[in-house]
Amino acid sequence: MPVDHFEEKEFSGKLTGEVTRRILSLLKPYKWRVIGYLASIILVSVLDAYLTFLSKQLVDNGIIPGNRPMIIQILTNYGLIIIAQAAGIFGFIYLVGILGERIRFDLRQKLFNHLQMLSLSYYSQTPVGWIISRVTNDTERVAELMTWGFLDLTWGVVNIVTSLAFMFAINWRLALIVLVILPFLIIAAIQFRKRILSQYREVRKINSKITASYNENITGVRVVKALGRERENLKEFGGLTSGMYKAGFRAAWLSAMFLPVVQLITSIAVGAIVWYTGAQINYQGITIGGIQAFVSYMTFMMWPIEDLARVFAEMQRAVASAERIFNLIDTDPEIKDKPTAIDPGTIRGDITFEHVHFWYEDELPVIKDLNFHIYRGETIALVGSTGGGKSTIVNMICRFYEPRRGRILIGPFDYTDLSLEAIQSRIGIVLQTPHLFSGTIKENIAYGRLDARDEDIIKAAKLTRAHDFISHFEKGYDEQVGEGGVLLSVGQKQLISLSRAVLSDPEIFIMDEATSSVDTITESLIQEGLEAIMKDRTSFIIAHRLSTIKRADRIFVIEDGQIAEMGSHQNLLRAKGKYYNLYTRQFRNEKEEAYGVFSQ
Repeated sequence: MPVDHFEEKEFSGKLTGEVTRRILSLLKPYKWRVIGYLASIILVSVLDAYLTFLSKQLVDNGIIPGNRPMIIQILTNYGLIIIAQAAGIFGFIYLVGILGERIRFDLRQKLFNHLQMLSLSYYSQTPVGWIISRVTNDTERVAELMTWGFLDLTWGVVNIVTSLAFMFAINWRLALIVLVILPFLIIAAIQFRKRILSQYREVRKINSKITASYNENITGVRVVKALGRERENLKEFGGLTSGMYKAGFRAAWLSAMFLPVVQLITSIAVGAIVWYTGAQINYQGITIGGIQAFVSYMTFMMWPIEDLARVFAEMQRAVASAERIFNLIDTDPEIKDKPTAIDPGTIRGDITFEHVHFWYEDELPVIKDLNFHIYRGETIALVGSTGGGKSTIVNMICRFYEPRRGRILIGPFDYTDLSLEAIQSRIGIVLQTPHLFSGTIKENIAYGRLDARDEDIIKAAKLTRAHDFISHFEKGYDEQVGEGGVLLSVGQKQLISLSRAVLSDPEIFIMDEATSSVDTITESLIQEGLEAIMKDRTSFIIAHRLSTIKRADRIFVIEDGQIAEMGSHQNLLRAKGKYYNLYTRQFRNEKEEAYGVFSQ
């Protein structure tokens, strides 16, 4: 499916002081390492420039006059400087490598912690591929900018400064010619930088959509193949990659144009210097060694400027990545604790909805003026057509969403006065599509209670009838489930998911169509354990198969975000209203399927 429905925040296109400040703030915890590697770079660059100056002295004071002792002395100094330079190179490469790993670790840790805090609505609106791209690709680019990018930039600036200093020492008139040319190079660099940044922002934006498309098509590969969607998906994916190609092409074209422009300006400077030095030699204003050194310093100074095309291109990618990372970090959770939120120690008590209204981002009402009171320990079943608001009700009870208007009470408390942890840590939920994590069966059952003993895990599995199939595995509870539980059947995953909820010993228990995707045998196994699980617990069951909710204390028929009918199974059947119609229609369909009525 296309991912064009998700639009990223548009940025100003400027490398602002705020972005720069936040990027530099990542280095603050490691300021001594930063100082160390900057000092090493400066030392290496200055020594490199001084080696060229020694070459001038070697020509002028050693080789031309034939002064052997001077040659030996200069070569000895040259060797000592080479050793010091090698130590400096080792120092900055080592420090930059360590610094890069620390920044990657910090960024990914910060992003992961923030993602844990974001509300469910954020994940409903944001493609998984976009989030993965932020945590992987963008953190890598920012780490590269903070280390090797700054290294290249520092190296280039120091080379330019030291080269100019030695040029002025050799011949200030020639140095002035170079200094006049520098503003033109800087202006060219700034203009190209702006355009390159704009294109790479577009590249990163499209790349996020491509990552999301990859994720969507790979995770849904069975559906894609079953429906023969390969050709259409390829066409949609081709549109994304085509857009990325065009933006990348424009960025590459600008980067390629930058180098010839710099070389043209540099050639003008070199021509002026060659012309001027010819006159200076006639008037003995500069030596042969001085000319040789001057040309070398020109090279030292110009190649960092010529290399700015590459450096700027990499920096623009990294800046665009940093903007997206900061955009994610700046996203506030829609649901968060009040400063005065408390943990009452338990949420056992009555649950009350008072004039609750709810809608998603499109503001179309999903829940309309909903009112009900549930007594502690009651089992409530929610039934009705798809889209009626059943899952939204239990999501609000879990405080994954909060009412837009009205309020929800748990016991005597407005539940927004309680901390999220106080509520969510005491609710057990089993979803229609069970999710297991890579690891063993035991690790998955104990996922919500890491300190659980083996006997507690086995007890929970026996209660949900999961122990029977687990014991048949060669490794038992140490059997690997694979990524997302791929090595197990849907029914087995559901039973493990149910065992996980039971082990957490929740005070409120929710089953959101947990048996709709399993066979009748597995469903009967789940039903056997449910009565014991829900005893003395306030429980909510969303069920597709109405035969599974007969024992509920009350059944709510939800239509268009409101309670259309409410009562026990027997009372609702006797009323012969909406529930009666749903139940008899489903009962008739099941019998027709069982006996092959109307089958061809």
